Amino acid sequence: MREIGGYFELDQFINKPYYNNMIELNTGRNSLAYLIISKDIKKVYIPHYLCDSVCGVLKMLSVDYEGYSIDKNFNPLFDKKLEKDQYLYIVNYYGQISNSVIRTFKERYGAIIIDNTQSFFQKYIQGIDTIYSLRKYFGVPDGAYLSTDRILEEKLEEEKSSHRMKHILGRFDGEASTFYNDFKENDESFKMLPLKKMSSLSQNILGAIDYEKVRTRRNENFRYLHENLSNSNTLDIRVPEGPFSYPYYVKNGIAVRKALAEKKIYIPTLWPNVLRDNKESSTEYDYAANILPIPCDQRYDIKDMKRIIKELKICID
Repeated sequence: MREIGGYFELDQFINKPYYNNMIELNTGRNSLAYLIISKDIKKVYIPHYLCDSVCGVLKMLSVDYEGYSIDKNFNPLFDKKLEKDQYLYIVNYYGQISNSVIRTFKERYGAIIIDNTQSFFQKYIQGIDTIYSLRKYFGVPDGAYLSTDRILEEKLEEEKSSHRMKHILGRFDGEASTFYNDFKENDESFKMLPLKKMSSLSQNILGAIDYEKVRTRRNENFRYLHENLSNSNTLDIRVPEGPFSYPYYVKNGIAVRKALAEKKIYIPTLWPNVLRDNKESSTEYDYAANILPIPCDQRYDIKDMKRIIKELKICID
């Protein structure tokens, strides 16, 4: 029976999400679980340069998997022929793999899954399974989009995420450092979440975002960083649409991160497990340790980019 009266909840915002025709799920890793279950996938080839949450999904579902390496431009070094029920999982790192290149991967390998976690604004290609994780781009407590031609018959329960808003609302009012432990605890909780639909709370927030403003601000910040850092950046970078962050390579990335953190500029090590699981001589270890994913998102402007560049140059010099 519906409740009537009492105190007000969060208002229903406008409903204009960026993507309207995809499957809405609670997490990116569960988007992979959805594909595995719906397509009866038996084996997945995954890059060594990747978050260990993907391995967690594969282990949980008893799916065989094998790692492969990437080249300096983030492309897969993979020459095997995929057998029936086998898929190649390709991560679009920093949005550096264009759709034209993705099409060539589809022609070459056949059964591929594209992870667009770091490229929200890059439109999916019809007929290619594509995953988007929304928490990497927006202040939502859960959420992922999945583009696929296979629909699960079972009805999924809806995620409930009101208890995951503390760090999001806390940072809205205060500083990230105050709520960092809440963020970490929340992030850890996603590892064991069962496959569910995206929460109504996240859907509500996503429907009210000014996506054109977000995309434009990210583009402007990225281009400014690229104009000022490309000469010293050994990575060959293309400028994507609505970028995730600016990948800047330094030889002593771990030390530079610590120095920047003292200036309240927080640069994450995206996948610490890569440092643990790969040889120091590998491209994967080198990139995990030394690529700085510099924030360039919609919260910041050119003034912030100038500050980052100034402090970065002090740390490097």
